[in-house]
Amino acid sequence: MGINNRTILLIEDNSNDVALTLRALKKNNILNEVCTMGDGAEALDYLFGQGKHAGRGANALPALVLLDLKLPKVGGIEVLRRLRADD
Repeated sequence: MGINNRTILLIEDNSNDVALTLRALKKNNILNEVCTMGDGAEALDYLFGQGKHAGRGANALPALVLLDLKLPKVGGIEVLRRLRADD
């Protein structure tokens, strides 16, 4: 699967920032599907194919992750730490 066919994961809890990011992607002709998450816990479930995202398949990683560092439940730094710890 080429990078242009893969999802962009946007992890952001501020709806204004989500709208601004989506508008910037569209303006720059980025046609990838964008999946948005509002907190770090849900993002980790998505990335590792767990919880409500259990059927997604952890091997189908997004092409790009845009990550807010100040998130509810699990902060962005912790999301990064867990991603880096995983092979």
